[in-house]
Amino acid sequence: MSVGVAEKESREIEIQSPAEVDWHMLDKSRFFILGAALFSGVSSALYPAVVLKTRQQVNVSPIPCKTMAFLMLRQEGPRAFYRGFGTSLMGTIPARALYMTALEITKTNVAKAIVSLGLSDKSASTTANVVAGLTASMAAQLVWTPVDVVSQRLMVQGACTKRGFSRFPTSNYSNGFDAFKKIVSSDGLRGLYRGFGMSTLTYAPSSAVWWGSYSITYRVIWDGIGNNCENGKILMPNNPLCMVGVQGVSAALASGVSALVTMPLDTIKTRLQVLDFEGGGRGTVSQTVRDLVKEGGFAACYRGLGPRWASMSFSAATMVTTYEFLKRLSTKNQ
Repeated sequence: MSVGVAEKESREIEIQSPAEVDWHMLDKSRFFILGAALFSGVSSALYPAVVLKTRQQVNVSPIPCKTMAFLMLRQEGPRAFYRGFGTSLMGTIPARALYMTALEITKTNVAKAIVSLGLSDKSASTTANVVAGLTASMAAQLVWTPVDVVSQRLMVQGACTKRGFSRFPTSNYSNGFDAFKKIVSSDGLRGLYRGFGMSTLTYAPSSAVWWGSYSITYRVIWDGIGNNCENGKILMPNNPLCMVGVQGVSAALASGVSALVTMPLDTIKTRLQVLDFEGGGRGTVSQTVRDLVKEGGFAACYRGLGPRWASMSFSAATMVTTYEFLKRLSTKNQ
């Protein structure tokens, strides 16, 4: 074979992104059992950042993340970083199962419908990811919102009377079940769904944007790898480490923008779910916004951005690589 022919063939080599694993290809029991175990481990590693973010959002005066962490460790001990973790974990498992089911079913069906209309696979994939992310998040909020309300009440406990923190007007709970009973007793079932509208408004568009951005970024990176591959020596889709790297980078990039855009909504949502207002009434969105602006202007809406940004980026990178790994472990005929 001549050098010219070899060079021509090497230029025609195209690096394809790995094939998608669709819903019908999965062993459902293996998918949910392994998923519960894998995501429980990931959640336990990321939980301290969630606690820090929640306390910064609720605190009346701004406290730097490092100072907040130091005060918690000194005054309350290491266990403070895992307040409400049991409740959160118990609720996250069914919520995550509902999220993954809605995500995969919607993504598969929407992609098929779009391809049947004659659109390209890339357009179908991006659109299906956006619609699936939106649908999955809206479905999961039915479980996640009550879990958030209870676990976040537990997260801020211990800071009510400690020096260095502003007083958080919330009850003292012995555990998650006790918090559940007291919230229902004082506010009824509606108390468990405080901030449900804001949660949906925060997470549903965020999930849609994240999955759409992830799909686009993922393909762009693979295309870039293909354009820079010389002589066909690098078979990237068959390299597990490369797959994990591309997935992690794509997820982190997609989550960074999402965290920045939705931060004010998340702060308002957290305060609605955690704080009791004067007179014992339920706070409103407008009242919460006025309080935030009074405390520190628009910048008060971004308290806890550092922990949230780090948590979302690391969580997204870890979650999506775990999720893709889980799907490949759960295929029926491996």
